[in-house]
Amino acid sequence: MTATSPVQRKIFLVATEESGDRLGASLMKVLRQRLGDAVRFEGVGGLSMAREGLVSLFPIEELSIMGFTAVARKLPMILARVRQTADAAVAAAPDILVIIDSPDFTHRVARQVRSRAPAIPIVDYVAPTVWAWRSGRARAMRRYVDHVLALLPFEPEAYRRLGGPPCTYIGHTLIEQIGALRPNPDEQRRRDAKPPVLLVLPGSRRSEIRHHMAVFGETLRLVREQGADFELVLPTMPHLLDEVREGAAAWRVQPRIALGEQEKKAAFRIAHAAFAKSGTVTLELALAGVPMIGAYRAGPVEMWIALTLAKTSSVILANLVLGENVVPEFMQRDATPDKLAAALRDVIGDTAQRRRQLEAFSRLDAVMATGSQPPSLRAAAIVLETLRGAPV
Repeated sequence: MTATSPVQRKIFLVATEESGDRLGASLMKVLRQRLGDAVRFEGVGGLSMAREGLVSLFPIEELSIMGFTAVARKLPMILARVRQTADAAVAAAPDILVIIDSPDFTHRVARQVRSRAPAIPIVDYVAPTVWAWRSGRARAMRRYVDHVLALLPFEPEAYRRLGGPPCTYIGHTLIEQIGALRPNPDEQRRRDAKPPVLLVLPGSRRSEIRHHMAVFGETLRLVREQGADFELVLPTMPHLLDEVREGAAAWRVQPRIALGEQEKKAAFRIAHAAFAKSGTVTLELALAGVPMIGAYRAGPVEMWIALTLAKTSSVILANLVLGENVVPEFMQRDATPDKLAAALRDVIGDTAQRRRQLEAFSRLDAVMATGSQPPSLRAAAIVLETLRGAPV
């Protein structure tokens, strides 16, 4: 009597940004561990997913476009790639479609697939920020998304309140990196020593570097002239090095550049304080126990739209997870060197502001806890439960 071979599963994934590509790669790795040779991957992804065996339909770098005006210029190409991806997904007839972040692209794909092949289950990995803006998206998503995987602990309740599809908190990938973000005893001694290490983080995209370098440099000059001593470290990635060097060349206070992910985490472990562009990095700093201030500048059109539509009291991710605005933030016109310098001095020194942040950050582990399973395992479990013909 011959043993029956396992059912071959086909999983179609779509990730169009570097962060989504990393999530997709981790998911693929766990799914292969669970299914072995009985799984096949197709879709769109980057280098990390390619290392796990995905042959992408096209290079995702084509879609690395920031800003409303830039997107408008590239819209015909973007829509053509949406159609190509949806066509490929329908033709592949997978057991599931997993769209990963980048909702302006991936949700267009999902809507087309649902209308043409309604039997294909669709999981959305990384909950769109319906709690921050365009809340009507939550209810609309019920028509084409079967399950949402949330990285932030407050998101399932937001989706329930707004009438969205089922949403499960699986945990943020930063939880798996806590050991690499927090200091050992020697690094803690450097964190507490003089001069304090000050991180400056102007952004992870070229447009962000362009908007922040000048005001960050002027702020640091003021802080130094007002008597604060510090060792300045600027973590960045290799593809941004030229822009960062060009922007920092005019700074009166020159930074040491920490290049790449490993050097960045090493800098976090010895940092005493940070001056950061608002975004995911603020949660990373908070988990590392580094008090900070946040600032954000953008083009006038982008900022007007964002501020008009925003429904949150903060854009600092650490504040949103904690449920209180412990990290000072300065947006657009408020992000002036004078205001930023005063706030930055407050987190470099031994102040009530600094102590308040440290106390709040100490609660993050409990707030973001996921139990014994890391996020990638929790994500894979829900994908497997949602497969056509589950259980596997």
